[in-house]
Amino acid sequence: MKPYYLGVDVGTGSVRAGVFDASGQLLGVGRKDIKIWRAPTDRVEQSAQNIWESVIASVRTAVQKAGIDAQSIAGIGFDATCSLVVLDPAGNPMAVGPEADPARNVIVWMDHRALDQTARINATGHRVLQYVGGAISPEMQTPKLLWLKENLPKTYASAGHFFDLSDYLTYRATGSLTRSICALACKWTYLAHEGRWADDFFCEIGLSDLSHNNHARIGNDVIAPGAAIGQGLTPQAAAELGLAPGIKVGASLIDAHAGALGTMGGRDGQGQPLDPFARMALIVGTSACCMTFAPTATFIPGLWGPYFAAIVDEYWLTEGGQSAAGAAVDYFIATHPKAYDGQGNLRDGLFAQLEAHACAESKSLSHVALKARDLHILPDINGNRSPLADPHMRGMMVGIGMDDSEEGLARLYCAALCGLAHGIADIVDQQVQYGLDQLNTIVISGGLAKSALVRQIIADATGCKVALPACEEPVLLGSAMLGAVAHGRYANLQDAMLAMSRDKAESLPVKGKIARFHKQKRRISKMMQQLDRKSRAIMRPF
Repeated sequence: MKPYYLGVDVGTGSVRAGVFDASGQLLGVGRKDIKIWRAPTDRVEQSAQNIWESVIASVRTAVQKAGIDAQSIAGIGFDATCSLVVLDPAGNPMAVGPEADPARNVIVWMDHRALDQTARINATGHRVLQYVGGAISPEMQTPKLLWLKENLPKTYASAGHFFDLSDYLTYRATGSLTRSICALACKWTYLAHEGRWADDFFCEIGLSDLSHNNHARIGNDVIAPGAAIGQGLTPQAAAELGLAPGIKVGASLIDAHAGALGTMGGRDGQGQPLDPFARMALIVGTSACCMTFAPTATFIPGLWGPYFAAIVDEYWLTEGGQSAAGAAVDYFIATHPKAYDGQGNLRDGLFAQLEAHACAESKSLSHVALKARDLHILPDINGNRSPLADPHMRGMMVGIGMDDSEEGLARLYCAALCGLAHGIADIVDQQVQYGLDQLNTIVISGGLAKSALVRQIIADATGCKVALPACEEPVLLGSAMLGAVAHGRYANLQDAMLAMSRDKAESLPVKGKIARFHKQKRRISKMMQQLDRKSRAIMRPF
């Protein structure tokens, strides 16, 4: 029987599952929304049970759409957002907020409740922090854990398991407490290159109890992404998913990291192997994540890492990104009256319409950006993840007029895209400055990647070639690669990338006037960042 591989991706708003063959061809996709609760003081929560139920629905739909026998699924990989799951010793959900609702047992990655704890952790200057760009983020797990200890001490003390969401999924699938290097190294300060937790760090920040019982609550069995976990799919999980018991389950990845795996290696359109060290993966969804491989440890201020073997064995990973990407575009577009229909709802197909309008009279995709000459957007509405590592930074729009026409809305759209592209250019420049000077290509995936205009503006703003992967669902592909390696179809993830990943198209940067235009707009972006910081300093006493 021909083997197939299943990739499951848990994003912020939905779960998706995809069925692939061994060459990386996508055969079927399933999708199911997940619940999200937003509360005061920057709290964002979800339900692990609701997420698992959406996994079940998505997997069943994907297998049905693929038109294959479910018994032919030979391997499964999971990826998810870097959210924190809290369970009691028996594996039952525990409340993570003052509402005391145990169904809400997930602190979502974007939750910023732990800003104070983040600042105190960073003030220690502990050497572990050099592996997160010099400053830990409130998106990571140790600040969230410290918040729980200080604000919900009974919950914290009685919790049996703290999981990254991606590891929780493999736990539900296999019953194993094994964790993946990926989440622990990138979000929990696990020192993968030394194969250990930094207990002195936990002690210094007030979390020494995490070291008790050989780190049982946070993981003491840590394996590489794609390595087979336990005995595979349990009979209970198999019955829920409609699959066969014992199917191999690969150690997980964070969602953006699965996108990097699905795009960083592979082959070009002519079938030639690509140099993974010359490429930066850019996964653009609600937020944007940038990832770069290096053969040696490279420390870059404001970028997370370097993390050893967090995706591919023997490769060091550097990670940056924007805390708001697609969410920022949505936010700014929603400020314009022309974005709405007669009933006050956002127009159907709005972004396709805006792109068509913006491109209609421009002589090239590169020239569309000129519409934003006098309108400037700083998209950091949820803080600057990198390279400034400033979670308090907020967005800004300069050059606002009274143009409420369709052209005015198109201009706003172009300004938002330029703002995102200039933030990405800052990340690229920071990496090149600190030694990753082989970088010449950005391989883009995610919702915004489908836009040729977005790809061209990013190419022009960064000076890098922007490549589009052949697979329309590279995050799902990356997770499916985990399943293929766990099954033994491929010896390692490098081989899986070469066999299952391809580039399809590329956008080349334009020089001359367009390059100068973006250079000047980037100057204005930096002025806006400085204004944001100065204004916060002025108002701090109040």
